[in-house]
Amino acid sequence: MADNKVNQEKKLSKKELNTIWSRWAFTHLSSMSYEKLQAHAWAYSYIPFVKKYYKNDPEKAKELLVRQSMFYNTEPQTGQLVNGIVASLEEQIALGGDVSPEMPVNIKTTLMGPLAGIGDSIIQGIIVPILLSIAMGLAVGGNALGPIFYIIAYGVVGTLISYFCFHSGYRLGVNAIDYIVGEDAKRITDAFNILGVMVIGGLASSNIVLNTKLTIPMGEEVKVLQEVLDSIFPGILPLAMVILAWYLISKKQLSATKVILILTVIATIGVAIGIF
Repeated sequence: MADNKVNQEKKLSKKELNTIWSRWAFTHLSSMSYEKLQAHAWAYSYIPFVKKYYKNDPEKAKELLVRQSMFYNTEPQTGQLVNGIVASLEEQIALGGDVSPEMPVNIKTTLMGPLAGIGDSIIQGIIVPILLSIAMGLAVGGNALGPIFYIIAYGVVGTLISYFCFHSGYRLGVNAIDYIVGEDAKRITDAFNILGVMVIGGLASSNIVLNTKLTIPMGEEVKVLQEVLDSIFPGILPLAMVILAWYLISKKQLSATKVILILTVIATIGVAIGIF
C-alpha cells in the first residue's frame, strides 16, 4: 500500500506531461534530417523527463535519450497519441514496472505509419480545406481578415487536436493500440479518406472558376460555348483542370509548385488568345 502511494507521488504531474507535450507540439519540425526526421524533437521533449527520473543516473538517462533519438516520422498533431503512449511506458520503466526498454521503440515504429494515414486524412483532407475555404471567402477583395482567420483557426484547432491526442495516449497507454491498428483503424482511415475526397470535390466545384469566351455556330445562330457546356455539364471546365492537376501530381509525380506553374501558363495563354 505504501509502495503504491510512493509510486503515485512519483508519477508525472499534469504540468510535467504538458511540458513533454508542448516541446513536441512546437518543435517537431524545427530540427530535421533525412536520417532521423522528427527524432530530434522527441529527444528534446524528454529532457524534463530525464531530469525528473534519471538526474543521478546518467547511464539510464543516456539510454532513454538514445531510444527517443531513433528515426520517427508521422503526422504531428495526431502523432501526439504515440507520444502520450510512450510517456506512459517510459514512466512505468522509470518506476520499475514490468515494461521492457524496447517497447517504447516498438510502439513508435508500429504506430507512426497508421497514425500518419489517419492524421493526414483528418488534417490535410478535411480540416485544412475547410478552414482555407472559409479564409478564401473572407479574403475576397483583398480583406486581410482571410489569412488572419486561417492562421488563428488552424493554430487553435491543431493545438487542441495535439493536446487531446497526447493526453488520450498517456491515459490509455498500450490499450490505445487496439484503436489504431487493425480492421477498425482501416475502416476509420477509409471513411476519413472518402470524406476528405468529398470535401475537396465540394470546395473545387464552388471555388474554381473557369469560363470560355469561344462561340460556336448552331444553324443560323452563333452561341457562346460556355452556355452550351453549362446546359450539358455545369462546371466541366473547372473539373477538367482539377483532373489535370490530379493527373500531373499522382501519375506524373510532379510537385505542387510545378503543377501551379503549368496551370498558370495554361490560363495565361488561354486569356492571351481569347479562349478564357
